[in-house]
Amino acid sequence: MLARLSHRTIRQVVVVDRGSHDDTGAIARDAGALVLRDPGAGHGAACLLAIGHLAALPEPPDIVAFVPADGSADAAGVPSLIAPIAAGSAELAIAVDAHADGRPLEDRVVLGLIRAVYRHRFHAVGRMRAIRLPALVALGMSDRGDGWDVEMQVRAVKLGLAIAEVPIPAQGAPARRGTVARAAASGRSLFHIVRHATMR
Repeated sequence: MLARLSHRTIRQVVVVDRGSHDDTGAIARDAGALVLRDPGAGHGAACLLAIGHLAALPEPPDIVAFVPADGSADAAGVPSLIAPIAAGSAELAIAVDAHADGRPLEDRVVLGLIRAVYRHRFHAVGRMRAIRLPALVALGMSDRGDGWDVEMQVRAVKLGLAIAEVPIPAQGAPARRGTVARAAASGRSLFHIVRHATMR
């Protein structure tokens, strides 16, 4: 995944090692990435850790991109992902695999509810996304688990951010989570949809 990143476009790569038992950290460091460790952390907690590091830099980046390591999106597409943000036409850009055979049932349910509740049609819960750092801070993200992605999309709609969906095919088939993990993620996603629908 790291080898496919466009280092001419990206100032710094941060990898959060959530307690891997292989050589993930060493491989990432050898590839030039800064490795932060947070054993046992959830997806959202790992993202918050990376954001905290980037925001504390003497010169924080204007745009932050989140790239999953499971093959659910091609890291080589990051320049295309950030293009609408750099052009000023979007504040949040979400990768959508236009060639995907079908979305998981839990994603279809979540997307349908967002459309029904917020009148905004997302085509995917894109795990790869980019956003302006000031907009990300304004969202006030808090989910420390697998509800992070949906929380960001719902909060972005509520805040009125300009959102773009960018076609970027997956590099390969992503690893499927177990039934319990999928149920937990769906539960957190539904929580955010309902929670923000009832907030003023």
